[in-house]
Amino acid sequence: MNEQTLTEDRSGAEGTPRTMFRLEKVHKTYVQRGRTVHALNGVGLEIPAGQLVAIQGPTGGGKTTLLQMLGALDRPTSGTVDLAGKTISSLGDGALADIRAHEIGFVFQHFNLIPTLSAQENVEMGLAPLNLPAAERARRAAASLESVGLGERATHLPGELSGGQQQRVAIARALAKNPKVLLADEPTGNLDESTRDEIMELFEKLWRQGLTIVMVTHDSAVAARAERRLGITEGEITEEA
Repeated sequence: MNEQTLTEDRSGAEGTPRTMFRLEKVHKTYVQRGRTVHALNGVGLEIPAGQLVAIQGPTGGGKTTLLQMLGALDRPTSGTVDLAGKTISSLGDGALADIRAHEIGFVFQHFNLIPTLSAQENVEMGLAPLNLPAAERARRAAASLESVGLGERATHLPGELSGGQQQRVAIARALAKNPKVLLADEPTGNLDESTRDEIMELFEKLWRQGLTIVMVTHDSAVAARAERRLGITEGEITEEA
């Protein structure tokens, strides 16, 4: 859906739409092995605050590139990306790093936990860029682990936890900073079906509490549980039923 904006607004308290993300005519091109790749092709998209959104598409279709734009990890070749009313696509590296540290929580397929640190310490590491006092880091980490049902496992190393528990630690790490939005890249990709459903139940709980969640997934069973489904193919995005 080239050069068009897909929008599905959820109104605020006074009937005013509250938009978390707005992308306008976003293109991303790069050269790979002498060939120009159009990773995003005029994407227009609005995501209201408080939505649970799943993005699906074939390998190489633009899912990862889109998530990088939303996460302030990359800039478009042209077009604009806004986060909560702030145009992040034109910010410098330092400002983008600050936004990633304070406003966006990230969850990945491979957990990215430090194996020699306890669950508590892994969550506290995620707060390091905020320059908080040690006591506040400890308090936030403990509260975040408690919120994902791992309060009693705070002293355990990742190797002493199941895959689902490790992903819960990763989610706790993302939540400890109190982000505006949670971005998840294949968050259930390394989990069995039962554990996948447990993680999705946690995401649904967070969504019902008001957190905006955008996740990329290959799993149609996961995508079916989202409030909104988007497809992306050859850099163009569509609404899915």
